[in-house]
Amino acid sequence: MTQYIYPQNLKATANLWLWSLRDFVILAVAALLSVLALVQLHIFLPAVAVLCYGFLTIRMDDTTVMDFMRYAVRYLISTQQYFEWR
Repeated sequence: MTQYIYPQNLKATANLWLWSLRDFVILAVAALLSVLALVQLHIFLPAVAVLCYGFLTIRMDDTTVMDFMRYAVRYLISTQQYFEWR
């Protein structure tokens, strides 16, 4: 069996800086389209949406900010807390 130098013997996901490769490509294309919208139409909304998406998809230790927020909402708001006093 061949061993590779890449982490986890080529089983790790591809990352580029703080984002997964798929998210980085989406961000690059969306940033290009938002710059075109800003220059041609003078609309800031697409740039704001791209910045929000970029922040929410930052990946640290295989968890994105969006995943963390989803877990926090599920824990604090949507699921019932059960406490047992002794």
